[in-house]
Amino acid sequence: MGETHSTADDIVYDLVSIQYHAMKGAYLYTKYADDAHEHDDVRAFIDQVCREDAERAQRAHELLGRITTRHHAGVG
Repeated sequence: MGETHSTADDIVYDLVSIQYHAMKGAYLYTKYADDAHEHDDVRAFIDQVCREDAERAQRAHELLGRITTRHHAGVG
């Protein structure tokens, strides 16, 4: 990956925002899935979206770790 970034950089803010919103969405989707209890196709769709957001949050977390690790270790 390219250069390291401090926690004040836009790219870090962007990834934190993506992670936050993905996690918030995954949390909210559990209620939506409960609302769809009689509609298996809708519930399956909501479950899929929830998994995708959870994966998106995890990926953002991994990328944040990569681009900030060297900075916090005193490099850069």
